[in-house]
Amino acid sequence: MEHAIYLVTLVGTALIVAAAFSSLIAFRFGAPLLLLFLCIGLATGTDGLGIQFDNARIAYFAGSLALAIILFDSGFGTPLNALRQAAGPALSLATLGVLLTTGLFGAAAYYLLDLSWLESFLLGAAVASTDAAAVFFLLRAGEINLRERVRSTLEVESGTNDPIAIFLTITLVEVIAAHANPEANVLVTNLILGFLINMGLGAIVGVLGGLAIVRLVDRLNLDHGLLPIFVLTLSLMVFAAAGAIGGSGFLAVYIAGLIAGNSDIRAVTILKRFQDGMSWLAQIIMFLILGLFATPSQFPAIMVPAVALGLFLMFVARPVAVWLCLMPFRLPRPEVAFVSWVGLRGAVSILLAITPLLGGLENGRTIFNAAFIIVLVSLVIQGWTVGPLARRLGLIVPARLGPLDKVELELPGSAHHELLAYRVAPGSPVARGERIPRWARPSLVLRDGRSMRFQDMGRLAAGDQVYIFVPDRYPRLLDKLFASRAVVDPEDADFFGAFAVEPERSAAELEAAYAPGLTEAEQKQTVGALVTARLGGHAEYADRILLGPIELIVRDVDDKGRITGLGLSFEPTAPVARVPVFLSAGEMGDRLGAFIRKWRKPAEAQVTAQADDAPEPPVEKASAES
Repeated sequence: MEHAIYLVTLVGTALIVAAAFSSLIAFRFGAPLLLLFLCIGLATGTDGLGIQFDNARIAYFAGSLALAIILFDSGFGTPLNALRQAAGPALSLATLGVLLTTGLFGAAAYYLLDLSWLESFLLGAAVASTDAAAVFFLLRAGEINLRERVRSTLEVESGTNDPIAIFLTITLVEVIAAHANPEANVLVTNLILGFLINMGLGAIVGVLGGLAIVRLVDRLNLDHGLLPIFVLTLSLMVFAAAGAIGGSGFLAVYIAGLIAGNSDIRAVTILKRFQDGMSWLAQIIMFLILGLFATPSQFPAIMVPAVALGLFLMFVARPVAVWLCLMPFRLPRPEVAFVSWVGLRGAVSILLAITPLLGGLENGRTIFNAAFIIVLVSLVIQGWTVGPLARRLGLIVPARLGPLDKVELELPGSAHHELLAYRVAPGSPVARGERIPRWARPSLVLRDGRSMRFQDMGRLAAGDQVYIFVPDRYPRLLDKLFASRAVVDPEDADFFGAFAVEPERSAAELEAAYAPGLTEAEQKQTVGALVTARLGGHAEYADRILLGPIELIVRDVDDKGRITGLGLSFEPTAPVARVPVFLSAGEMGDRLGAFIRKWRKPAEAQVTAQADDAPEPPVEKASAES
């Protein structure tokens, strides 16, 4: 018994260490990290080194706990401004998008696999959600500075679509296991009612749990070493409580993390660091267990139809669902194309594919194997192309500020305050003599190995290390004061235009100087208001609009989304690579309006010409002759 404990511990820790080392390879070559974890699990499983693991209940239990930890950390790290910015498109994708993907994929699975209609839709529900960890690891590994609107949409969608997919999968498993064959209208009605109850209870428990976590952390004077464990335990309690009363535990834990992360919770720096590490550990354990549970020798029997379904999911089901969901929102076609392609399937899909085995379904192993192959296809094809596609679609934007060498230190016993350590960057505002705001209290400066009081140092110089006592919810202004403008290479200079334009200037001046064809109403606006209106009411860093012979580029926006800097280019950038994507409803309206105007102009010109060429009436001629 004692020997077995040592052996299991040795093998388990060796797998985790191997997975951790594989992350270095993934960061270096931009490989999909989840794919490496799964391959390690497959290589050490039944058909590899021979480790036997076929307990579906343990795999599902461990995977569910790991997913709850990941979702709490995802919610904790999602700022409210990102949620507000992308709430409409992301929630549409997380709800309607999951249903559409399930329906389209299920119809294809029915004809390609030997499954019933309900089993086909069950497989569709299992692979309908995206994997946030895989997507954003690829963005970080490739050092991709993605446009904020696209990044926020993908973040919120991936954090909120898992509960819907889990609900659909479990409900269909229960229906099939009961050997029920309900009518379509009865099934849809039960699904809608069950969905409302499940999500409603999950949301309520999540809100209450998030508020309780914040209150307990502030009220209890726990040791800093115990505090992160306490918060993690509370989050799992929220997950379990919601599931125990029939709600969605996964939605509850995500909402609890969202509320806790966006409140004035104590020791937020320590909590973020701990949860980041726990999230990594949860991902590694979940991926390794799912890889161990799979049996690759069973894959060849359904390899061809499963690969075909994976391609159908990537090139048909996901793009169509994204297009229909994002049609009401005025998103540019490159962004819609990128969101439709970055729908990587991952550990959640494999985890949900275990539920048919738990339910004792006849074709449970076929569904699991098909889902596993589909995930592998998605990671191999989509995982390697996220970065190149983002660059090809023009969604990569230059960094606004240079890197910050900053260390955040939580002070024991201080209420809502932190000690920040900044290194003064060359060319930063403080290096040029900008004053530090009053709410920030510099206490110590290190220069050339010597420590001195801030009051005795005089003007700060590049390379100084400054320790500042600030409230823990300090404004981002402090970061901007200590950071320099990022070095702009020639391509980025072309990106932002050769000339600067003040957003407060009148648009009539643009019309007088460049004649871009503005209407009278547009000429009465400021240039900033004109650009914001042309962008659908919301401007984002690096947005661009074409006005006749010139192009206006948004160089910067403030915290409220107002344009604070514009660039002007006389050589508009070449259009981004065209890909087979669909038009949004706004673009359809614009094109229809342009077609109608173009169609009416020749007709009006023809009527005018006919009126000019028409002979004078006889009465007028007679009166003129008389």
